[in-house]
Amino acid sequence: MKMFRNTLLGATMLMGVGATPVWAQDTAPDEPVAGGDSGEIVVTATRRETSLQDVPINISAVGAEQLARQRIDDVRDLADFTPGMTISDTGPGSTGTIVLRGLNASDTDASGASYDDALGVYLGEVPLYYDFKLLDLARVETLLGPQGTLYGLGTLAGAIRNIPNRPNTDAFEAEVHGRLYAKDHSANFGRQVDGVINIPIVKDHIAFRSATGYFYDPGFIDYPLLLQVPGVSLPQPNGPVSVTPAGYAANLTRRKDLNFEETITTRNQLLVQLNEDLKVNFTYAYQQTRTDGGQYNSNGVLGTSRYESAGRYIEPVSRRAHLASVEINANIAGIADLVATTAYTHVRNRQQSDNTDLLLDLDYGYETFPAFSSYNESQNTREQFNQEIRFVSRHGGPFSWVIGGFYNEQKRQQDYREIVPNHPWVPSGTQPNPDEVEYASFVRSKVTEKAVFGEGTFRVTPEWQVTAGARYFGYTSEVAGRSTLPLLGEPVSPYDLDAAGGTSEKSGWVWKFNSSYDVTPDIMVYATYSKGYRIGGPNTVAPCVLPLDPTQQNVCALPNEIQFGPDTTRNAEIGIRAQLFDRKLSFNFNVFQIKWDGIQVDSATLNGIVGITVNGGKAKSEGFEGSFQLRPIPGLSIQGTYSYTDAKLTEDVPAIIAVNSPAGTYPSSPIQLDALAGDRLPGSAKHSGSLGAAYTMPFKDGDLVADWTATYRGDVVTRLGWDRAFGDKLPGYVLHRASLVYETERYSLGLFANNIFDKYAVASVANDRSRVGLNDGVVLRYYKQTVINPRTFGIEARFKY
Repeated sequence: MKMFRNTLLGATMLMGVGATPVWAQDTAPDEPVAGGDSGEIVVTATRRETSLQDVPINISAVGAEQLARQRIDDVRDLADFTPGMTISDTGPGSTGTIVLRGLNASDTDASGASYDDALGVYLGEVPLYYDFKLLDLARVETLLGPQGTLYGLGTLAGAIRNIPNRPNTDAFEAEVHGRLYAKDHSANFGRQVDGVINIPIVKDHIAFRSATGYFYDPGFIDYPLLLQVPGVSLPQPNGPVSVTPAGYAANLTRRKDLNFEETITTRNQLLVQLNEDLKVNFTYAYQQTRTDGGQYNSNGVLGTSRYESAGRYIEPVSRRAHLASVEINANIAGIADLVATTAYTHVRNRQQSDNTDLLLDLDYGYETFPAFSSYNESQNTREQFNQEIRFVSRHGGPFSWVIGGFYNEQKRQQDYREIVPNHPWVPSGTQPNPDEVEYASFVRSKVTEKAVFGEGTFRVTPEWQVTAGARYFGYTSEVAGRSTLPLLGEPVSPYDLDAAGGTSEKSGWVWKFNSSYDVTPDIMVYATYSKGYRIGGPNTVAPCVLPLDPTQQNVCALPNEIQFGPDTTRNAEIGIRAQLFDRKLSFNFNVFQIKWDGIQVDSATLNGIVGITVNGGKAKSEGFEGSFQLRPIPGLSIQGTYSYTDAKLTEDVPAIIAVNSPAGTYPSSPIQLDALAGDRLPGSAKHSGSLGAAYTMPFKDGDLVADWTATYRGDVVTRLGWDRAFGDKLPGYVLHRASLVYETERYSLGLFANNIFDKYAVASVANDRSRVGLNDGVVLRYYKQTVINPRTFGIEARFKY
């Protein structure tokens, strides 16, 4: 068989509960092995090299071939092939919003998030949360349900493991890949160039491997209402309804396709292998992403269209990440494998956003200046140092075990400023204010977590195993910060004032019980009952300095708003995994129920209505997930997935949903509505699924491979109590993608298309409809709708040496 065909048989698309194979193979802690024609799937989610058929937990995986064939470049593309996962692609300015099994209680957001501790994300053995591009990976494994007894990073909802290809000490390897494409509603072409090189420096002992890529994704969101001269030009020169040509020419300008993505990424590994019993892998990864606008529209404000934002300013974002790690794998006298990982991650995000509506809403008279506008600047820096040591038994016998220790220190620094260009109030303060700063703050925090964890498995009979695990954790959280109002004569820099802050600490236990039984060599049933947790931490709002002055603007967090506490889940599930008819049919199915307590949910400070996280309430998520793959004839593979997730509150939570009352009137008078038992949790689809087919046929010196996939995301609600709290129920949608590729041992050339029928759909929103309206004659632009990528089509080529 041709090399690419072997890769197809040895790659993975395990979609769903246990995963549907497109046939994958992976081994040892993280290294791929040849799967041959047997179709055997080997994964390492249990910290052991285990056939998928013998893995008694809920795992799905997407392998190297499927990552390439479906053009899955980063985590935002995974949900289409992972039941139980909903990801709202909010553009390159953030990772997006990832929700596993409905465990989210906060409002959707048009800008997404760049950090989420509801799930653990790993690159190899390194825990992190950053959307490094999925270059040169053996596979991506997704584990649904709590995983704190096997992984150092505690997980509330699950874990995503990006498993890289490791350096090869035996042979030189090289690969170059390029992609050129066009996108509807965009004036530019997209392009991607990436490559992999593997150099065996000392055969059998030392090797170097590097994967590097450049990505340019063309934007499709225009900003037609940008101010020519901020503070001088009129944001709405002809009133709140429309803009005349003369008013536009005198005040406004347009920039096209501002939500483009430009990313440079590299991952470099040096493997030093003294022998098969001692290996050390050094890794350095770097990635930088920039964009100039959001992937959202403004719901028709001032005549803007589906692919236009009404922002008064461009909204650039620059994200950068460094990762350095050392991983040691050692065989300890044939008794256990030692895996020790030390890693340092440094992430910095800089961004600018239109801030005008917020200041107008505070009702300090800014609207009396017709040319008033404002933007904010923020820089968020996150440093993470972690160590994990794990021992995995290898002595054989009916009893096996895993035991480990974990240490994680995370420091965060956030600096924030609000600017009012050419505002006549700026000189009124007693302090020099050349940068026209209206408000500034800083917040710094440190969270330190320590844990020990482990699992033991006893094989009662060759067919029946029982597993139990536990984890003890403790963490401390420290926060300090200060804010300043230069317009009122306070210092321009908050660092010139004494900081305020506080500390908190918590500890606790989580556990896991699991059992599985092999009904036949090809049919396994399993059950799991486990507890998950998510640590608490600091809110990124400057603490208040008490007592407050009621005569001036106060934007700060009260002592009870500085920190939030942990939340926990209890997860019960049963499942079946089977391969039938000489493995021509594989299917997986499971049913789950999760009880969630002490929910971490978005709220707002009493002073200044700044977003914070608070704890409150209980919820339940229950449903099922299934997948299949059918290979009825040689060369044809048909696969599908489906998941149903019913996630809702199970008790009332008083005064948690902020709305403007009366809706659409200003200055706003926010009130807090109660969340009620039965309210659907926001941000996740109740129904989702996919159906695809791939056909491979010999053609000349290679193979011709045709692939088609349809994906479905059901409706999503945008906030708790959406129907009474001015939220939205976003309609579901179906997307189609296809490719036609010619492959030989050395190269491939293909055509592809995503969103073939150019479906328009809204993935998430920012704010709610109670904040739509006029503020003293100024039309507000709070409400935003994040839209999915339009039709994309192009060509790509790959060459291997």
